[in-house]
Amino acid sequence: MNISIKLLKLNISLLTFLVMSLSLEAEPKKAHIKNILFIVADDLKASVLGTYGDKVCKTPNIDKLAEQSLVFDRAYCQGVVCGPSRTSFMHSRYRGSLGTNLAEHFKNNAWYTARVGKIYHMRVPYDIINGTDGQDIASSWTERFNSSGREAHTPGDYACLNLNIFTDKLEHRESTKMPNRMFVSVSYEGDGSDQPDYKSASKTIELLNKHKDKPFFIATGLVRPHYPNVAPKQYFEPYPWEKIELPEIYKNDLADIPKMGRAKTMNSSNPIGKYIDNQKRMWSAYYATVQFMDEQVGRILDELERLGLRESTAIVFLSDHGYHLGEHGFWQKQNLHEEVTRVPLMIYVPGMKAGRTQALTELVDIYPSLTTLLGIETPKEVQGKSFLPLLEHNNKTIRNEALSLLSSAKGYSIRTDTYTYIRYKDMSEELYNMNKDPKQFKNLSKNPEYRPVLEKLRIQFDLRLKQEGLNKPAKKK
Repeated sequence: MNISIKLLKLNISLLTFLVMSLSLEAEPKKAHIKNILFIVADDLKASVLGTYGDKVCKTPNIDKLAEQSLVFDRAYCQGVVCGPSRTSFMHSRYRGSLGTNLAEHFKNNAWYTARVGKIYHMRVPYDIINGTDGQDIASSWTERFNSSGREAHTPGDYACLNLNIFTDKLEHRESTKMPNRMFVSVSYEGDGSDQPDYKSASKTIELLNKHKDKPFFIATGLVRPHYPNVAPKQYFEPYPWEKIELPEIYKNDLADIPKMGRAKTMNSSNPIGKYIDNQKRMWSAYYATVQFMDEQVGRILDELERLGLRESTAIVFLSDHGYHLGEHGFWQKQNLHEEVTRVPLMIYVPGMKAGRTQALTELVDIYPSLTTLLGIETPKEVQGKSFLPLLEHNNKTIRNEALSLLSSAKGYSIRTDTYTYIRYKDMSEELYNMNKDPKQFKNLSKNPEYRPVLEKLRIQFDLRLKQEGLNKPAKKK
């Protein structure tokens, strides 16, 4: 009897040991995370990346990072131009710059912080040509470094595509403050080492080597694919303009878009509308500079790997906002439609499983997520919400809607699970069913069938603006 009891106890102990062993193996390995690598692209639309479904543009390095990260399929910027967006995600505020910014908060908590390139707003090309700081906040950084380049003045094959100008002469090129600078591309002979993004990657690599033994927050701001689209010829070659397929234009598409909802630059009001081939060349140049930017991301990530820092470094990759390249006949940004408001966002966290999430997310959520991840107190002025629960369960709901803002309070949009609702300062509206009409061709705001939906979204919209204090003047630091 005693032998049987002893055997039973032994079997129970063995079973308990096995169950505990299996449980330990099932839990994700939690690495000791002490560093943040924060990479920001400029004017990069989510839809152009392979990981977001593009079949043309070559972005192997960002796609590889995506495979190792949590990828946000529905992340939205708050500002729809560079300055407001960057101020917003660096302060986790919808408007203004109240409180301590993200980098400064890490610096105040004994992290080495460095800016390489464009993190806060810089005028491109002005600040790039001159190697100046733009609207940078010096208190954010232990050190900061600018990456200069010749931009449109780079010797090579220059094009001003909306004016149908092609030349290799350096005289009379569209550049800083000139009205057609956003349609400029330059293809030239070279290896790209003269370009600002190459220099930013090189400086980041240098800093990783220098500061690998202590906690760091290194923010690298790449300026491509922001105009002018300058890159060596070999980056243009994979994208012959003759093979480019332009975005679908819906018949009478602009008829139901309010005046305030139309882009500042459109095919109907800019010479680019006359040159279909040059619209294709715009896509070719955009693709070329995205691929070049992707290679610089790869150089940085390869060095991080070589130094053995991947198990102690969280990596965030994002863009400040998206971009129009002829969708709806629109060009550039400063618009509340999906091509501008939706942005690429991914976060790699050592020891956590990779995946994708459909959860609605805002760029203001990055700040509290990183402070929570590193165990730092989140300042009370922060308005974002931590998305860290999505790293464990990617089907969680963090927000019921994502909010985006036009400058000077000219309009706001909310993206819900099914709809996008936009209201402008003059009270004109847009409503899109994103499940049925993801390219936003049919404004349903005046469709009687959608009246109950519209009324519900109006209430949700007003409540959200009130919650975020957006019916009040912006507060400044």
